Amino acid sequence: MTQFIGAISLVIQDYDEAIDFYVRTLGFELVEDTNLGGGKRWVLVGPPGSKETRLLLAKADSPTQEEAIGNQTGGRVFLFLNTNDFKRDHARFLERGVQFLEPPRHEPYGSVAVFQDPFGNKWDLIEKKSA
Repeated sequence: MTQFIGAISLVIQDYDEAIDFYVRTLGFELVEDTNLGGGKRWVLVGPPGSKETRLLLAKADSPTQEEAIGNQTGGRVFLFLNTNDFKRDHARFLERGVQFLEPPRHEPYGSVAVFQDPFGNKWDLIEKKSA
C-alpha cells in the first residue's frame, strides 16, 4: 500500500493575496485554481519540483476560521520547506522581502531559519545534512 499526504489546508484571508505570496514571492507553482461558485475556489500551490504534498489555500468563511489565520498551530512553526540549497533560497527570499524571524542556524540536522508568511504562519526553511 502506498499513501501520502496530498494537501494541507492553510486558512487565508484572500485567495489572490495568498497566491501572490506563495507563487510570486516564494516561487511555488500554482497547481490548480478552480472556481467553485459562491466566492469559493479550490486553490492548490506547491514548491517547485514537488509532486505530492500541496497547500490548499482555503479562504476563511467564519469568525472562528478568521481567528485561526496565521495561528493554526498555536504559535509554533507550522510548515517545513526543505531545500537542496539553503544559502540560495535564503538569499532569494530575503531579496523578495520574506520576513525571517531569526538569522540562519546550523544545527546537527542541517541549516535552518524561521520565516513568516504575510498571514502570520511560521515556516522553517531547512536544508538537511546528508546522511
